[in-house]
Amino acid sequence: MQEQEMSDQNKAVVRAKGIEESYGLKKLLTRHKLTEEEYGKIKENLGRSPSFSELGVYSALWSEHCSYKSSKNHLSRFPTTGEHVVMGPGENAGVVHLKEDLCCVFKMESHNHPSFIEPYQGAATGVGGILRDVFCMGARPIALLNCLRFGSKTHPKSSWLFQEVIKGIGDYGNCVGIPTVGGNVSFDDCYNGNILVNAMAVGLIRKNRIFTGKASGEGNLIYYLGSATGRDGVHGATMASDSFSSEDEEERGAIQVGDPFSEKLLLEATLEVLEKNLVTGIQDMGAAGLTSSLFEMAERGGSGLNVNLDKIPVRAENLSAYELLLSESQERMVMVVEPQKKKAVEEIFRKWDLAYAVIGQVTKSEKIKMYHKGKLEVDVSFKDIIKDAPRYNRPMKFKKKKIKSNSFEKNIIEKIREFGIKNFIWKILQSKADKSFIYKQYDRHIGSKTVLSSDNKGAAVMWLGDEVKNHPFLGLVLSSSTMERVCYYDAQIGGEHSVWKAARMISACGGKPLAITDCLNFGNPEDPYVMGDFSQAVDGISQACKDLNTPVVSGNVSLYNETDGVSIHPSPMIGMVGIIDDVRQAKPCVVKEECFLYLLSPKDKIFSFVGSEAQTLCQINQELGLIEPIRADKELQAMKFIRDFSTSESFLACSDIGASGLLSTVIQMLIEQDLSFDIEVPENEKEQYLFSYMPGSYILALKNKNDILLQKLRQNLTHYELKNLGEIRKSVLDYRVNHESIPKQETLTTYRSSLPL
Repeated sequence: MQEQEMSDQNKAVVRAKGIEESYGLKKLLTRHKLTEEEYGKIKENLGRSPSFSELGVYSALWSEHCSYKSSKNHLSRFPTTGEHVVMGPGENAGVVHLKEDLCCVFKMESHNHPSFIEPYQGAATGVGGILRDVFCMGARPIALLNCLRFGSKTHPKSSWLFQEVIKGIGDYGNCVGIPTVGGNVSFDDCYNGNILVNAMAVGLIRKNRIFTGKASGEGNLIYYLGSATGRDGVHGATMASDSFSSEDEEERGAIQVGDPFSEKLLLEATLEVLEKNLVTGIQDMGAAGLTSSLFEMAERGGSGLNVNLDKIPVRAENLSAYELLLSESQERMVMVVEPQKKKAVEEIFRKWDLAYAVIGQVTKSEKIKMYHKGKLEVDVSFKDIIKDAPRYNRPMKFKKKKIKSNSFEKNIIEKIREFGIKNFIWKILQSKADKSFIYKQYDRHIGSKTVLSSDNKGAAVMWLGDEVKNHPFLGLVLSSSTMERVCYYDAQIGGEHSVWKAARMISACGGKPLAITDCLNFGNPEDPYVMGDFSQAVDGISQACKDLNTPVVSGNVSLYNETDGVSIHPSPMIGMVGIIDDVRQAKPCVVKEECFLYLLSPKDKIFSFVGSEAQTLCQINQELGLIEPIRADKELQAMKFIRDFSTSESFLACSDIGASGLLSTVIQMLIEQDLSFDIEVPENEKEQYLFSYMPGSYILALKNKNDILLQKLRQNLTHYELKNLGEIRKSVLDYRVNHESIPKQETLTTYRSSLPL
């Protein structure tokens, strides 16, 4: 490397001054998804025309996917600090403190565009990428979750996309040995041309053992570790930063191919070298591959780099510098190692049978120089390319705020009455669909930490008692959610509801929410209404996080979810972590024995049909009702009540009431069991009680309705009331609602036969 640096002036330096002429400027910029203004800024930074490799580097790092150029100004409004926050946004994943010296590392990311083109590999590599974000910080992953959205169940591609995505997620997680413990899946026409595949990984780490992705220390070695580099994934970052057209589906060359067995070896080797303090900086190769890793590490460490691309392990012949820099081949890491530790790290790399190479050194300059076949291909300042990345305040327009319309609710209620209670709940259950096909493909219990998982239909609970000395039953509670239909009508209130939905799931278990990660999936940012929705969703999420004291510690933005000019609905996915002191007291959402059912709801109830399953099924969109804002002080009281009551042995199960309504919630709590229910709600508001979205309301299952703790705690409910809803019995009889029968077997058959298989 030193020899190359000394002879720079004598070597053929690749500047390609005529690339504009050689390729045609318009064609060049279209291929790299750069504007003329951005290209002008590149030339200004360099003081010359870029080489072809340099243009590729700029294109990747200035892409929407890597630079957040349309969203960064809005993201700055997120609350990112708090009592439990150890590390917020800016590193590979967020970190929150749990108990003693134990911390939780977690993050959610999207792999939407690759999964639409090649669903199996797209979903699989999405899991692999988010796992590397967690374990490259020194954390051992303990759980995976996901948020998935597909097009209409009747769309010709939905069945294939759905089954391949589920298989990709399951195969990768199962092979690496990380349980997939939770998630949510739904179908809607707005995702026909753009499915959403968002993956979340969670790991554990000691507070004093957190590693960061920075390159520092002049003379330190830069190691490449992991799978050899091929041509897969070149331009993956730029592909994920643009809209689709219906002709783009064959763009499979930009899709990465995963190898979960290599990931497992990489995981173990990484954790071993970090445990032995052999590494000063580490970064996984994700979007934009080696390019993003090296430039981000250099910027964080304030150091330059000299890199010899010829040293990179390859699995394809004649790879150009451009391809080596931009390949997104999977299961790869960059590590910075002090020279005296060279022998020790290489022994570990060989032990785990991983390809590795010293590909460069850290320098004290601001320059990143990359050589290939004796030529200087890249000569760029990390400050120019990272800190000078474009940031846009794109134009925004806002949807007209709705006013309360009595006719909206009236029309929905009339439609429900036309169907009848029995037929309408069957339509809702068809829409919800039994998800057991999904979670049965996931190994949910590998690793012996899983207490509650996706078969519970609520939040997941992981036991951490073996990780701490003085809290033998400590647990981590995990949830993922969004309220995209509410966001469609009001992005700000929908953003709030999405966070509160995740918090309700954690609270229903008896847990306390701590912090969130997010994945903000939106359409084309060049559409002012899309940016208006984005900005309002950020404000809604921010407000909810402030009210709940759950800072945003990591996340991801996925824009250009648009095909042929049609954008998805605003879909801000929320991943939340919480804590529970005793996992033995964690409440499932599933009832397995006879009990009494209670409705915990605000005294001044809100029956909202906006964004509900009922509204979608009734197809009443032209007259939109008013979406009620969150009433934070009241909701917090209910969450505290559930946490305090969770110590009671009489308290068997709990579920929040979501967009499908009370009746759907009750059925899903027991449908897999040989149980029946008999419930009764006020007849004059029957449709509202059974089918509306009742924000902040819960169904509680109690073994003993005279529980002493219950009677004591309910006296403190100033904003809420707890009312007897009915009973669950061991019976072959039909379900009963206000003395009306709903056949059990037909209900179960409807529920189980609704996925697009």
